[in-house]
Amino acid sequence: MKWNLNPLFKGDNDPQIAKRQAEVMKASYLFINKWKARKDYLNDPKVLAGALSEYENWAANFGTNDQVCYYFSLRSEQEKGNTKIKASLNQAKNAALKIDNDIQFFTLNLSKIGIGAQKKFLKAPELLPYHQFLKKLFEVGRYTKSDAEEKIINQLSDTSYHRWVDLIESLLAQEERGGKNFPTLLSECANQDKKKRAVAGQAANEILAAWAPVAEQELNAVLEHKKAIDQIRGAEEPETLRLLSDDIDKKTVATMLKTVENNFKLTRRYYELKAKLLKQKKLSYFERGVPVGKVNKKWSFPEAQKLVQNQLTKLDSELGQIFASFIKNGQIDVFPKKGKGGGAFCTSNSYTLPTYILLNYTNEWRDVKTLAHEVGHGINNELIRKNSRPIYFGTPLSTAEVASTFFEDLVLESSREEVAGQEKLALLMARLDDEVATIFRQVAAYRFEQKLHLAYRKQGYLSKEIIGQMWLTEMKKYLGEAVTYPKGSENWWVHWSHFRNFFYVYSYASGLLIAKAMQAKVRANPTFIHEVKKFLSGGTSKSPKELFLELGLDISQPNFWQAGVNQFTELLKEAEKLARSLAEKKK
Repeated sequence: MKWNLNPLFKGDNDPQIAKRQAEVMKASYLFINKWKARKDYLNDPKVLAGALSEYENWAANFGTNDQVCYYFSLRSEQEKGNTKIKASLNQAKNAALKIDNDIQFFTLNLSKIGIGAQKKFLKAPELLPYHQFLKKLFEVGRYTKSDAEEKIINQLSDTSYHRWVDLIESLLAQEERGGKNFPTLLSECANQDKKKRAVAGQAANEILAAWAPVAEQELNAVLEHKKAIDQIRGAEEPETLRLLSDDIDKKTVATMLKTVENNFKLTRRYYELKAKLLKQKKLSYFERGVPVGKVNKKWSFPEAQKLVQNQLTKLDSELGQIFASFIKNGQIDVFPKKGKGGGAFCTSNSYTLPTYILLNYTNEWRDVKTLAHEVGHGINNELIRKNSRPIYFGTPLSTAEVASTFFEDLVLESSREEVAGQEKLALLMARLDDEVATIFRQVAAYRFEQKLHLAYRKQGYLSKEIIGQMWLTEMKKYLGEAVTYPKGSENWWVHWSHFRNFFYVYSYASGLLIAKAMQAKVRANPTFIHEVKKFLSGGTSKSPKELFLELGLDISQPNFWQAGVNQFTELLKEAEKLARSLAEKKK
């Protein structure tokens, strides 16, 4: 099963590609030329309503060369080594960048209007459909600069940021020990053979130590870049721009972080259990992800498809129909093959373009999990497409993982019913591993990132030793006494790309905790799934806080986040109970 890209183009040399690019340029510059010199839309609600209608139509049907870029980005995932496809994609992106630079005047000018005009627009009945769009634009406008300045910032970000980040990633990618590259060595750190993972852990530590001096320079450079951007924009704190972009307030994130930190005792308890089950007094830092036991059962893709289909349909018939349409229409590329991109993702480039899902399915339990996760994203896309305006198509990072983890968790519950004994314990521990990494580890990582930026701004430069000490301090808080830190553990920040994509790691934790809180509601009352669908249909039409309040959920309160943590607690108790039961049977 592979993608059917015919709804986009019939092939790489389809003459419709050039025709489409010409249509996009024509539509884009019709809008640009019409509104570039005009100022009336900046003070007249009726004129602005017309301009926004045209802008929304352009974004939905043309965008910045969306269809052509989308097609060649998908093709590049199918054939990673095809240089012709790469060239076509770069050409399409260049055309898109030109349009993006030339059309940004519209939203920039709007974001800069005076407070009086902003209030008038937000109250104007003819602008009601665009209320949230304008509200967000005005909030962002406090930090945006002029059209010319924004273009300079865009151009300099490549040399001052992206190339530094690419450097360390490229250097690590070239490393090899014993015929194994760095990603393979990281994977081998979780090998169930203790000798093999010890060799892999030592090799990974050597590589990270070797490049720590370069990473020190790289990280200080991107920290300086971030500091400069914040100063230029007038951002009060290092995380301000991220949280603004995600449409979530600092207090809500702070409440979530604190709630999770107050429950670090659970993860310390989890690692004590894990060490015991692995028959070790303590786990080395690099082997904290070693699986407990093995799941022998295999799930063919038809079996996984049936499992997901049944669970979705049981929740709500429309959810099952959306998944069935993905299969029928060739929107899922299922199996690995030579030249195909690794990993998995779900993408939908714009309101009018179809969703596509990439998998590398190998019949393992984790592949079932990944299928449910990516289908969750796809369902989210389709519900927004059906129920929201084009201008609100998308999800803020603060809620992007809610749908995926919500459906993933429910499907995983069904998969556990198909195994028993040691295999069931293995599944439970694997799920706990994922949740520890997604919730607790990411909160510790966010705290590290906060302290990293503040320390840099106070001291002016951070040595690799100082960075490493800060790193271990935060990691130890959630890992506890059951984990040891051999020499080299202090350098594991080197390969974390997360810290170069500033302050987004909180969204992993918030997404899963929100999903768990919603699952609890559905279990208590199955009809609550209709409320969940309303939330998933909202897109960016309201802030996450407003969307959740409509469901009777207040994400600003500690008890909301605690409800999600409590489900982790129940899962941990189940694993502890099963482990005791299996141990007693062996006696």
